[in-house]
Amino acid sequence: MGWVYYLRLVDTKFQADCLKARLEDAEGWLYRKVPKYIGVYRTPSGRYGVKILW
Repeated sequence: MGWVYYLRLVDTKFQADCLKARLEDAEGWLYRKVPKYIGVYRTPSGRYGVKILW
């Protein structure tokens, strides 16, 4: 399985960590499938995003 990248990039790591926490606390995932890993990554341009491994 591959990574799924959340479509929104943010300017700070704090914002990405908050988005990650919201995704981790989400109840009722689509098809009841809970992700194995949710992480924060940094793009070469210096912005941050969230990636999910199913």
